[in-house]
Amino acid sequence: MIPLWIALFAAAPLPAQSTAPAWAGYGHDAQHTAVSGFTSRPLNEIRWQTPVDLQPVITGNDIYIHYGSPVITAGNTIAIPVKTGATDGFELDVRDEITGAKKYTLTTDYSLPPHDWTPSYGPALSSLNRLYWAGAGGTVYYRDQPDAATGPTGQYAFYGNAAYVADTAQLNASFKISTPLVADNDGDIFFGFVVLAPTSLPIQSGIARINANGVGSFITAQNAAGGDPSITQVPLNCTPALSNDGQTLYFAVSSGGESAGYLVAVNSATLAPIARVRLVDPHTGNDAILADDGTASPMVGPDGDVYYGVLDSPLGSNNYRGWMLHFNSVLTQLKTPGAFGWDDTPSVVAANLVPSYRGSSAYLLLTKYNNYANAGGNGMNKVAVLDPDAAMTDPISGATVMQEVLTILGPTPDPALPNLPGAVYEWCINSAAVDPFQKSALVNSEDGNLYRWDFTTNTFTQKIRLTSGIGEAYTPTLIGADGTVYAINDATLFAVGAEPVRSECASGSVCAERPRR
Repeated sequence: MIPLWIALFAAAPLPAQSTAPAWAGYGHDAQHTAVSGFTSRPLNEIRWQTPVDLQPVITGNDIYIHYGSPVITAGNTIAIPVKTGATDGFELDVRDEITGAKKYTLTTDYSLPPHDWTPSYGPALSSLNRLYWAGAGGTVYYRDQPDAATGPTGQYAFYGNAAYVADTAQLNASFKISTPLVADNDGDIFFGFVVLAPTSLPIQSGIARINANGVGSFITAQNAAGGDPSITQVPLNCTPALSNDGQTLYFAVSSGGESAGYLVAVNSATLAPIARVRLVDPHTGNDAILADDGTASPMVGPDGDVYYGVLDSPLGSNNYRGWMLHFNSVLTQLKTPGAFGWDDTPSVVAANLVPSYRGSSAYLLLTKYNNYANAGGNGMNKVAVLDPDAAMTDPISGATVMQEVLTILGPTPDPALPNLPGAVYEWCINSAAVDPFQKSALVNSEDGNLYRWDFTTNTFTQKIRLTSGIGEAYTPTLIGADGTVYAINDATLFAVGAEPVRSECASGSVCAERPRR
């Protein structure tokens, strides 16, 4: 029998309206493809900005925190996770995405699990227009009608609300949600959690599910890995991903810190294990390293293949670039890896968005392609579009890796590396928004600029200065329902793109131009 512990409790009424979010969570959707359904505005104006950290901790010129992805409704409301304290404390700052005007604030009693770099605090929007965010004790809060000033709210514990009420203090101290949340098309949510000490409940760290009616269940990380006693948790920040049909949930499990582990697949309804694969460095044959300091999450491609970024083993053997491992949907076939995987979730680029591409793949992958100077590399930090079904010899490691289709070097020399010709600032994205309408992606750099990378010309056709630049853990870029582009730099979220110019309709009346969907 599958060792699952199921908790049932009274359900709150579901929201009446079903509306697909403009940006549902990390990587845009439950597959983490980062493909926008809206065309983006030109990078010609910072329309508004707001802090995502009220007490940022800066070490030298670096911020070691992974800021969580905002979420955006179809009705132009953006919910922004904000760190409120120096070491802990969060809230959601909910604003009108067009004007930046504050609508309301959602508080939480959530506290972080043990960590090195500060983990992501990531909310999720369901297709039922319900906003979820993490609370204390492994609980999740929800708010319906997020576009309105007020709406129904509630709180769910995946192990049962009655159990939470009976032992609140102990459960708050021990149970910690440890990944961003993700929602499926039916309004169910999934997330990783850690259990720090024994409680009144017989539960170990793992993955939880709460369905749209508030019914909770979970599977431990160890059971998802086939009972391997070395496995203790889901890596911090590893947002679960769903198959395209929503029936399979993918996530990684590890021994914590920087350790070995598996990519696993479970049934998304029952959480019964389906498959697992030990993650291996494709060049050395050693167990790959899964790091709690990264945000790498599985991404499911349009054909169902699964991608997951790991660190090289031994550390530094691939200049800390790691590998983008590539599997079929049932995790039985290891395919050609990408040459970079550290702290990165690839984005999907439809092959027809790259006019120069002559291969046979229906889609390509966009990844970071940094080559870290402080880890044996030359500091020539790039972003790349790769062919997942074609191979080449990597000039750095000599390994067989995905074929490069496009690469582009960062444009700003790094003054800290004067002795390395061609060394440039790092790209600081962990999930880059793709605009299929303009055949481009929005990429954020540690030089303080946000760039549009045009796939037709392989050039940066637009840029805008956000800050003077700072070293930071990687962050996502997003595109809103009105085409606004969002990027985080120096603990601030920037909303980029001027209001569209009004034009005359055919009837002679004035109408506003809106982005396409």
